[in-house]
Amino acid sequence: MKGERPIPELIEELNKTRLILDKIDSFYNDFKQNEFPALGKRQVSAIVLAQVLADAYTCLETFFFRVSGHFENSLRSDRWHTELLHKMTLNIEGVRKSVISEKTHAILLELMRFRHFKRHYFQLEYDWDKLDFLEKKYHQMKPLLKQDLSEFENFLKTTKSA
Repeated sequence: MKGERPIPELIEELNKTRLILDKIDSFYNDFKQNEFPALGKRQVSAIVLAQVLADAYTCLETFFFRVSGHFENSLRSDRWHTELLHKMTLNIEGVRKSVISEKTHAILLELMRFRHFKRHYFQLEYDWDKLDFLEKKYHQMKPLLKQDLSEFENFLKTTKSA
């Protein structure tokens, strides 16, 4: 609800989200550089990569949920994950600017779908073509998301006194 989470707190949540994403990415890079070459495309590697991708999306979704709550973007109980992600693309005049671009949204939609699949189907035998595709999307997302979050932070800082 508007006013429930002050803007400075939302900015700090954004900073915390960035730190967590950096830790996830650091773990990912370390794994790809050190363990993955020895393990190759085996089940254990797939499980690690799947978890990294799911964690990165979940971290972002948590921040999006906080943004939605602050700016009173109500969500339906059915398909709220998809609706939340969509609402982050909306530039709501007089309320808030979009949190992410349409390009970032399309990539995050892929990660959200994968996270949903991973959560509900308990797959241990992952499709490496799909994981390779998702890794490519993950790498595409990083610079886009960095730009989107910087722009959103600038918006928050201009509304800080409001």
